[in-house]
Amino acid sequence: MKEIPVYLFVGFLESGKTSFVQETLQDPQFDSGDKTLLLVCEEGEEEYKPEEFAFGGVSKEVLEDKSQMTAEYLDSLVKKTASTRVLVEYNGMWMIQDLLDAMPENWVLYQCIATADGNTFSMYFDNMRQLMLDKFALSELLVVNRAEAVRSDEARQAIHKAVRQASRKCDIAYEYADGSVEYDEIEDPLPYDLEADVVEIADEDFGIFYLDCNQNPDRYDGKTVKFTAQVCLSPRAGKGAFVPGRFAMTCCVQDIQFVGFPCKYEKCDQLTERSWITLTAKLRMKYHPLYRGEGPVLTAVEVGPAQAPADDVVTFS
Repeated sequence: MKEIPVYLFVGFLESGKTSFVQETLQDPQFDSGDKTLLLVCEEGEEEYKPEEFAFGGVSKEVLEDKSQMTAEYLDSLVKKTASTRVLVEYNGMWMIQDLLDAMPENWVLYQCIATADGNTFSMYFDNMRQLMLDKFALSELLVVNRAEAVRSDEARQAIHKAVRQASRKCDIAYEYADGSVEYDEIEDPLPYDLEADVVEIADEDFGIFYLDCNQNPDRYDGKTVKFTAQVCLSPRAGKGAFVPGRFAMTCCVQDIQFVGFPCKYEKCDQLTERSWITLTAKLRMKYHPLYRGEGPVLTAVEVGPAQAPADDVVTFS
C-alpha cells in the first residue's frame, strides 16, 4: 500500500491557519506532482482561493463533525479524490491523538506546524492550556502571527516557556503585519551535564530529562544516567524489566500521568510496586513494544532504595 504523506496545520480559530495553508499551496516549490486532499476540520472567516494555488489537483473536503474522523471515511476521501498527499487544517478544539488514532495505516505524518495569534496567545494559554500544549508537543514550528502584540522580552519569555512545557524541539517564529519574521533565539541549556561519566538527574529535572531524551534521543544513546524514580511493574515492560518513572503534570491536576522508560533488571521480582528507588542505568536506543518502534531503553547497573522527593509530581519546564 502506497504511503501517503500528511501535513498537519494546528491552532485555534483566527490564528492564521487558513492563511498559512493558502500560502503553502501558492508556493511552486510545494508542487510535488501529487493530487492533494485538503481536509478542513473547521471553517473560519478566511476562505481559500483555489485560483491562486500554484498547481492544480487540490481537492477540498470539509469534516463537519469529529464523528466523521474514522480510518474508513478518511480513506474514502483519498480514493474519491485520487489523492496521494493530504493537508489537514485541524480543529483547535480537538486533540491531535484523535486524528492519529483515526488515520488509515498508510497515512504518515510528515510535518506539523502550529499557528497562534499574538493578541490572544496568553488568554488561550491561561484558559485552554491542555489544548495548546497538545498542539505544541508535535509541532516542528509555531508561527505567532500579529507579533506586534508580543514584542516585549517578557511576552517572548512567556511564549517560549509555554512551548517548552510541551516540546524542546519546536521552533518559534514571530510574523509581523508587513510580512517580516523574527525567530526565537532564547537558549535552552540542560540543567545537567551530558558529558559527565554518569549523568545525574536532579529530582526537579526529571521532566526535562524525559522530554529531551524522547525528542533528542541521539544525545543520550550510550549514556549512563542516574535518577530517583518510582517503580512501575507493568507487564508491558517485558520479561525481566520494569518501568522506572515519575508522575508528571503538563496542565492541571486532572492531567497527571505516569511517564518513564522500560528498564531491564534481573532482580525485578525483588522490587515493590510504587516504591522509590535510585537507579543508575545504561541508556540505549532500541526497539521496544512500548514504543511500537525504537526508543530509550535502560539496563540497570545499580538499584537502591530512595526517599520520595519533596514534590513527587514533576513538570516539563
